[in-house]
Amino acid sequence: MKKSTFQVAGMSCGSCINKIEGHVGKLAGIESVKVNLSAGEVDVTFDESQLTLSEIETAIQETGYEVTEATVKIGCSCCK
Repeated sequence: MKKSTFQVAGMSCGSCINKIEGHVGKLAGIESVKVNLSAGEVDVTFDESQLTLSEIETAIQETGYEVTEATVKIGCSCCK
């Protein structure tokens, strides 16, 4: 599993959270997605054999928000 944090511009309310978590959460390979509104971040844990960072970024953009940065944190092999 990989963990990634996306910096996302334009999020401002609970509806933004529901939109992003709902849309990204439906992608095959997503283990979890959590929006941190105050930090402007979307934390995603996903199976890198099923999904790429680019696909997740596209899904966020499809909800109407701009991804300004993505950071990947690779989990250890025993955490898969």
